Amino acid sequence: MAKSVAFYVDGLGFEMRHKWVKDGELRWCWLQRDDSALMLEKFQGESPANLSGGFTLYFICDDAKAAHREFKARGIQVGEPFVGNNMDVFYFKDPDGYRLSFESPIDRQNDDL
Repeated sequence: MAKSVAFYVDGLGFEMRHKWVKDGELRWCWLQRDDSALMLEKFQGESPANLSGGFTLYFICDDAKAAHREFKARGIQVGEPFVGNNMDVFYFKDPDGYRLSFESPIDRQNDDL
């Protein structure tokens, strides 16, 4: 949990708004950046082998290229940006292997690179 919180807060610029600590351990938190929010919860019980398989979080933002530059400057390993479905897009994974996509609408088509 600590590794994931550090990734989202220090690496992606989210702010912790709410948290639940039990027995001195962070179990759940609400993270927010601008209008985007997500919650992280520590898995309770026996963890399946692959929690993240086939799962992607999509963040629609004002400027994916600016987000790409910011995250790279913060030391995050991000994929190369591309144009798809009239969106600037880039993907990368969080410490738990969940795929993240940051996208922003644009006025050009896929072949207008």
